[in-house]
Amino acid sequence: MPQPFEDVSSTKPDEVIAPPAGPFVRHAGWLCIAAGVLFLVAQIVMWTFDQRLNLETSQDPVFTAAKIVLLAGLIVLMFALIAVDGLQAQSAGRLGVAAFGLAIVGTMMLAGDLWFESFAVPWLAAGPGAQGLTSQPSVTMALGALSSYALFAAGWTLFGIASVRARVFPLAISIAIIIGGVAGYRALLAAWGIPLGVAVVSLGIWIVTTTGRRSVGSRSTASAR
Repeated sequence: MPQPFEDVSSTKPDEVIAPPAGPFVRHAGWLCIAAGVLFLVAQIVMWTFDQRLNLETSQDPVFTAAKIVLLAGLIVLMFALIAVDGLQAQSAGRLGVAAFGLAIVGTMMLAGDLWFESFAVPWLAAGPGAQGLTSQPSVTMALGALSSYALFAAGWTLFGIASVRARVFPLAISIAIIIGGVAGYRALLAAWGIPLGVAVVSLGIWIVTTTGRRSVGSRSTASAR
């Protein structure tokens, strides 16, 4: 069995390295599943609304609740990113380091954007700030929003590319992360966040099931000795 943090560049797609004792890495699979499910639930609910009607949707409690669920998904996604990177860091090399850092920054910035939309915008919509929600944003606000979208998309796209290079996870899942990253440029609008949600859930299921099989195999081997 490969030891924690050893070079696993030759790991086959149906194997996963044994998780180190770190709490995030040890629960990488379930963190991915939780983040992906929160993403999917929020995006499906948001998809039932006309998202062009900013003023109306921001005052709808169901839509606001979906935004908060999506925010929770981004928070869990940050922990999942830390955990998953711990599984492939040794094989991903410098590209993996760059991808991890960029994905962290992008996820953090997009979560900040979503926090504002989830909690501040409903308050503004119910008061004198409603007019500002239907007007053109300032240059500063537009640049801040666009940089959040771009960094999130670039970070997760690059992370998927690093996963393809590391060959720790199945190729199909790594490609799905790339697709989710590209679509993630508009992840705050349904249904653009669904591809990343599906990719992350798939990765989580694979980690949980593969780690479980290896654990059972290890116990069986130990019992036979």
